[in-house]
Amino acid sequence: MRRLLFLNGIKAFEAAARTGSFAAAGHELNVSAAAISRMVHLLEERLGVALFERKANRLVTTAAGRAYQSGLTPIFDALASLTAQVTAASTRVLTVGVGPTFAMKWMIPHLAEFRKAEPDIEVRITTGGIAVPFGDDWSCGIKLGDGEWPGLVAEPLFAADLMPVCTARLANTLKRPADLKGPSLIRVAHSPDDWPSWLKAAGVPRLTARGPEFQFYGQALQAASDGLGIAMGIRPYIDDDLAAGRLVAPFALSVPKGMRWYLVYRGFHAEQRDFAAFRRWIIRAAAEPAAARKGARSAG
Repeated sequence: MRRLLFLNGIKAFEAAARTGSFAAAGHELNVSAAAISRMVHLLEERLGVALFERKANRLVTTAAGRAYQSGLTPIFDALASLTAQVTAASTRVLTVGVGPTFAMKWMIPHLAEFRKAEPDIEVRITTGGIAVPFGDDWSCGIKLGDGEWPGLVAEPLFAADLMPVCTARLANTLKRPADLKGPSLIRVAHSPDDWPSWLKAAGVPRLTARGPEFQFYGQALQAASDGLGIAMGIRPYIDDDLAAGRLVAPFALSVPKGMRWYLVYRGFHAEQRDFAAFRRWIIRAAAEPAAARKGARSAG
């Protein structure tokens, strides 16, 4: 008869060993760090083996802990994959977590392309911002960062390049970066370094952006479209607007933001048929120039 020993404790240990902390494991399993610590301690007592060395600021797995975790993680991944395969036949819904501007400026405008290719797969978009943790109900997410999210696979999609954008009428008054004026430079509250980075690269580091400030890039880009000033655009948010002529780039200079956009997901989703179709589509779509996508949509 199979004897399964304290499954909650085993789950808590595997998550803590994989993520490197009780706090991260608690977030993944929706319990407190203290609860993870207690379950791991009880598991160690029942096994009669120390699985962690408790250091002041970090956890270090013992030799027994490393051996246990190396066997447990593939088992949990296989269980998650099996569950996904069993449920795939009865539900064809993908939940994609994105920030509000990414949803508005890229995902929603391009979703018809995916629906045309995969009409039987429903995509649900949930928003909340780049800093929102990966949701338990997410099939995948699209995040801006350095590509390091413990416990998640991260595949690069877009380079997050910065480039000022405005209306064509306003662009005609700008011959060189020195023509820019601080009060006309629209700001995004959560990205205060965008303008300083670009202005430094453009050779006008003493110029300070003092224009209207908005919470999200989408709001700033809308303000620029309405002629309020010059917004700092970030790719891919501006690609379709540039291709359609709604906005123009008065200067050719673009500056890397220092991060990239990534498709992030838990490893077991890679074997799920519907997610695999979405993954192939978005990686291909991210690699296509905006002008090519616009032409393809017009032809359709």
